[in-house]
Amino acid sequence: MTMKSLFDVSGKVAVVSGGSSGIGAMMARGLLENGVKVYITARKVERLEAKAKELSQYGDCIAIPGDMSSVEGIEAFVAEIGKHESKIDILINNAGANWSAPIENFPEQGWDKVMNINIKSIFFAIQKFLPLLKAGGNADDPARIVNIASINGIRNSGMPTYAYSASKSGVILLTEHLAADLASSGINVNAIAPGLFPSDMTKQIVENEEMTKFTLSKIPRRRMGAPEDIAGTAIFLCAPASSWLTGQTVVLDGGMISTA
Repeated sequence: MTMKSLFDVSGKVAVVSGGSSGIGAMMARGLLENGVKVYITARKVERLEAKAKELSQYGDCIAIPGDMSSVEGIEAFVAEIGKHESKIDILINNAGANWSAPIENFPEQGWDKVMNINIKSIFFAIQKFLPLLKAGGNADDPARIVNIASINGIRNSGMPTYAYSASKSGVILLTEHLAADLASSGINVNAIAPGLFPSDMTKQIVENEEMTKFTLSKIPRRRMGAPEDIAGTAIFLCAPASSWLTGQTVVLDGGMISTA
């Protein structure tokens, strides 16, 4: 390998859950523009297929609907991928949910929904994808798993999003644990903990001028994340440049938690 190929991911096959919007779509586009064949999944079929059509201008993007909140849904999705691919090189676990409510009446339904999608789905997606990931990686060129955590899994967000914070904290430790267990199988496991990016989950902030102004005042870089920021970080974690990096969580927040 030459130094010029350190960030070359061309020819790889990737799966991105939650790929129909937000940072999932941003990462999918970045991979596509760098020569990766990308499968995206989400539950809302029409929206997913529209996004795949849009992203197809950048490369080979395939939409496969899937419900990642249940083991049955994950198994069905993995089986469908297996009909098309004998291996995958990259698995990005990005599907996510949030729920906000005061502690006095935070509902079990909200807790379970967030936990099922944000942490349970990551573990079982990795479990079910293991044969395809093992087929895609080796000691010199590991397959890559990238889990999407959050800075709110590292520090108190100050919002009543208890299940979200707990689940994202779990993603970080699960990433460390799985990295140690899967290293000998030729699989690297890392995570990204994003700060503020424009997405469905942050639209209450992004669409409110005063809230946006206040939040940006807490970010040393004085801006929210851009598609290039999350895509570039994902590409690094999937490229030869990071072949010796595993079990780590990259905080991508413009310096926000450094000021806490």
